[in-house]
Amino acid sequence: MTEEKIYNEIVELIEEREVKKFVREFKENSETLKTNWEIGRLLVNAQGGEARAKYGENLIKKWGEKLSLEYGKNYNKRNLMYYRQFYLTFQNVNTVCSQFSWSICRCLLSIKNENERNYYINQVILNNLSVRELRNEIKSKAFDRLSYADKNNIKLITENNNSITLSDMIKDPIIIKTDKDTTNLTEQKLHEILIELVENHYMELGAGFALIGHEYKCKIDNRTYKIDLLFFNYKINAFVVVEVKIKEYNPKDRGQIELYMDYVDKNIKENYHNKTEGILVVREKNKLVTKYISNNNLYITTYLLENKKQVN
Repeated sequence: MTEEKIYNEIVELIEEREVKKFVREFKENSETLKTNWEIGRLLVNAQGGEARAKYGENLIKKWGEKLSLEYGKNYNKRNLMYYRQFYLTFQNVNTVCSQFSWSICRCLLSIKNENERNYYINQVILNNLSVRELRNEIKSKAFDRLSYADKNNIKLITENNNSITLSDMIKDPIIIKTDKDTTNLTEQKLHEILIELVENHYMELGAGFALIGHEYKCKIDNRTYKIDLLFFNYKINAFVVVEVKIKEYNPKDRGQIELYMDYVDKNIKENYHNKTEGILVVREKNKLVTKYISNNNLYITTYLLENKKQVN
């Protein structure tokens, strides 16, 4: 047998083992969540139903002491309370079993507001967040910084409801983390920082953004203009024009970005694409001015620069 054939056999064995390992871990995670949920359901029933469950601490304390002695700390009082809360929070365990780990579920249990929790669940689904990334999102108050979405009506993304709009993603401010020197900041330097973030797949614009070009050239009436950042977002099936200003909002900026949006609609967009959208990122907003903007495809937000070295 040749070396190549032996090598290929080794590769086949490794791939078979890794696939089986993945399937085994997936099943184990699903079974863990379902078991924890069932334990929570039984605890609630034992405490007299959902209405009284939050008051029944003595039973959980007694059973936690007994179960943890027999089966380990996964079943102590603290974890039994998590399981009960898990059942009360997620009435349908199938919505999370196939995608989330128990660590992620526990992280989500700390969020009492249902709309806020739904937002972070959607972020985990959209961006395949790890528990560390989810904690960072919560720590950065991503939900609190949503500026356009209806925060009182955030629906979970499901097979029957998978629609998402740009207004569900945009935060105010957008936090831009960099280790570059930001003294004497120019728009060119800010563009370079943003490009670096895009290339490293870290950008607070939201999910589904693919960069088409930086300083993308467009010719209008024999004049050449440059779009700061041109994206295509496959989640909303639309091009997105992003203009970044180091100064506060100026009504002229609106005219400029709307010109670019119109250019993309007429020269780049295909018939099967949705209408081009725009994000104007400025240092400060003038609310008395921006409230009169009637273009539903244009969003104005602010940015906040954070130096990673100083934060660390």
